Amino acid sequence: MQTVLITGGAGFIGSHVADAFVAAGDRVLVFDDLSTGRRENVNPHAALAVGDVRDAEALAALARMTRPEVIVHLAARIDTRESVLQSREYAEVNVLGTLAVIEAARLVGTRKVVFASTAAVYGLPEVLPVREDAPCQPLDPYGVTKLSGEFFLASAARNHGLAFCALRFANVFGPRQNRHGEAGVVAIFADRMARGLPTTIYGDGEQRRDFIYVGDIAGACLAAAARGQGIYNIGTGVATSINALHRGLAERFGLPNQPVTAPARAGEARESALDATRARADLGWSPQVSFDEALTRTVAAFKSS
Repeated sequence: MQTVLITGGAGFIGSHVADAFVAAGDRVLVFDDLSTGRRENVNPHAALAVGDVRDAEALAALARMTRPEVIVHLAARIDTRESVLQSREYAEVNVLGTLAVIEAARLVGTRKVVFASTAAVYGLPEVLPVREDAPCQPLDPYGVTKLSGEFFLASAARNHGLAFCALRFANVFGPRQNRHGEAGVVAIFADRMARGLPTTIYGDGEQRRDFIYVGDIAGACLAAAARGQGIYNIGTGVATSINALHRGLAERFGLPNQPVTAPARAGEARESALDATRARADLGWSPQVSFDEALTRTVAAFKSS
């Protein structure tokens, strides 16, 4: 049994990651400020410490008390559009928070840090599916802060021997996804359909995204805690249109596929997909849940909540 500390472990992705480590028989500690996470998301076999990831002293004290072998760092602000208006807040939470995690890990000799990064670090890649060695040109402060976190982890690896895996997530969806604030398009559509409200597609709906089920993200974190070093794309490599997504959700809710259309949003990527070949080779990871099955599970969760 190893001790695993998960920052942001009461949130959408973090709670699923905590579930995976609990199921693997590990001792799990969740550190979360509950600003977007919820107590009821936390696995009953995990311990919860409420705190802000920017509070380096509190994080260090928790690390000294619990001596985690692995830290999975998921706590972050994640809204790309909001980040443009709140750059300082994003830098404080996402960059200083990551530095606090690195310092805590070094303090107690943590074996490995698994860091939640994002496909947003690539900006508008020229070749799809994009590989890890593609140029990183983030379009917004959110992507900049995540890329900064990767650089700080690489520096800690070179200068202090801290092992890490930075996982660049595609578009994650599934049960427990926040329907408000930082919600992704799947949660926004599903929430409105569940409540009988109209849904809106911006542009022609042929924008394509690499959608990945949250359970597969949890599996990637579990794999990265055990093996690998460096940066990995975590996606399916398949780009699905917003129109196809909307149609699949409407079918499962038993609703007509009749979205409202609105003008396209400026600066939005036309298509994105991640090449996860490296993760398959180094981590032994690959997505296990099909897009159709993931939609079915997600709709069932929204209907029951």
